[in-house]
Amino acid sequence: MESLAASKWTNSLLYLTLILSTVFLLHSQIATNLLVGHHPLRLKRSPDLPLRFRDDGTFKILQVADMHFGTGMVTRCRDVLPSEFDYCSDLNTTRFVRRMIELEKPDFIAFTGDNIFGSSTTDAAESLLRAFGPAMDSEIPWAAVLGNHDQESTMTREELMSFISLMDYSVSQVNPSKRRKIDGFGNYDLQVYGPPGSVLANDSVMHLYFLDSGDREVVQGRRTYGWIKESQLHWLRGVSKEQIENLNHMAEVSRMPINPALAFFHIPIPEIPQLYYQKIVGQFQEGVACSLVNPGVLKTFVSMGDVKAVFMGHDHTNDFCGTLNDIWFCYGGGSGYHGYGKPGWPRRVRVISAELGKGEMSWRGVERIRTWKRLDDKGLFTKIDEQVLWELQQSS
Repeated sequence: MESLAASKWTNSLLYLTLILSTVFLLHSQIATNLLVGHHPLRLKRSPDLPLRFRDDGTFKILQVADMHFGTGMVTRCRDVLPSEFDYCSDLNTTRFVRRMIELEKPDFIAFTGDNIFGSSTTDAAESLLRAFGPAMDSEIPWAAVLGNHDQESTMTREELMSFISLMDYSVSQVNPSKRRKIDGFGNYDLQVYGPPGSVLANDSVMHLYFLDSGDREVVQGRRTYGWIKESQLHWLRGVSKEQIENLNHMAEVSRMPINPALAFFHIPIPEIPQLYYQKIVGQFQEGVACSLVNPGVLKTFVSMGDVKAVFMGHDHTNDFCGTLNDIWFCYGGGSGYHGYGKPGWPRRVRVISAELGKGEMSWRGVERIRTWKRLDDKGLFTKIDEQVLWELQQSS
């Protein structure tokens, strides 16, 4: 009997060992072969957070609009000079973005939609990895919103934003965690803190709002572009109100100015065509492709009081800034070579620079916000249209 029991115990132990060995082998095989695109699955590399101003009191943002990335080397350029066409591909976009990061050395990169051209790729994940490659390689914090073409491949808008939020050094979010129901995907806010070691090191001094402006919709039988919905504006008003209330309390204690905010989304609002008849900085070269529906975004921004400038994409050959109700609205200008453009008109990016005021003993809040553009003009990377968007009015 004892010999039989010992034999059963030995067989059970061997059986258990076989099961554990099989499970381990399968786990090793799955872990080795599980890929996102052609990249092994691994933990996300996270940036140093929170976002904060430099020791010199500046915070620089690189806006990259409308990359329209396809699949890489085999994706040809559109609307370039005949002499440029034969050797032009998505890699021109990659080189340009990478060079702008090296030249401007931004603290943050904002991608404002149509990051990939969905209809030109059969693998959205692989295209996203390549499109955002220069940002990830730089190890600089970056964030993105979606345009109207990103979802035209193998991922839904929710899947795209989920994937983007998990990419290296991305601070993008799918949606705010505190709100159960909100339209779109990619509505979130980020705070920028004061310089390390300063009296503002633990204080937010600037706010960044990101909104999903949608893709295409049908309204009363008519096809139109998407728009920012009331649920998004309701959330935005709540975030702004909370921030201003907190800052009002701080202002009473330390006499700090109220923080300015910047907003980023893809599709222009319906009021933008009015700027054709006003003074602008930059070029207005094509009709504004906006929604037939006016959801009241401008009215919301005015009522909030903290938004000083808005940055958009979508219309590639518009690169101007103009003011509506004392708020600047700026196009990024198309950066991508696979997106439409204008032969002989260089692709471009926009740079935004915020500057803190300097007190007698320490930094104060944001005092000035400037912007300019950089061109991909045969290696010159010319800087154009530098201007002040907002400057703090000192009270007497």
